[in-house]
Amino acid sequence: MPKVTFILRDKTEKTVEFESGKLPYDGHGLPESFLDVAMHCGIALEHACGGSCACTTCHLVIRQGMQNLSEMEDNEADRLDTAWDLTTASRLGCQAVIKGDVVAEFPMYTRNYVQEGGAIQLGQPEPSTPAASSPEPEPAGSRK
Repeated sequence: MPKVTFILRDKTEKTVEFESGKLPYDGHGLPESFLDVAMHCGIALEHACGGSCACTTCHLVIRQGMQNLSEMEDNEADRLDTAWDLTTASRLGCQAVIKGDVVAEFPMYTRNYVQEGGAIQLGQPEPSTPAASSPEPEPAGSRK
């Protein structure tokens, strides 16, 4: 039975155990990922994209047991490049599948574009339109 210790942002620790292959899967990231285990055990691990590897809000820093996790896939590595305070021990909670004992720490911050009201912008911004309260320009050649 893998034992998972989560180090929360306030530095308190919560340790849970689960039986491999017996955890009901409810679509929280990959089956038996940190996100899946956390959601089943009542640990609030943020996941703005629903666990689909489309954000970095479930970013965790692995303190012990990296060898007890699934290999990192390219899509996770690409997404992690945008994580706040990225380390060589960083993993996405929705993608890292737990295979043995592990200790993972919540980083101090995450980038949650949904909650912060922003968006990832690619390319050039669209030109802004004049505000509705702007005065109408004078037609060419008119006099007052």
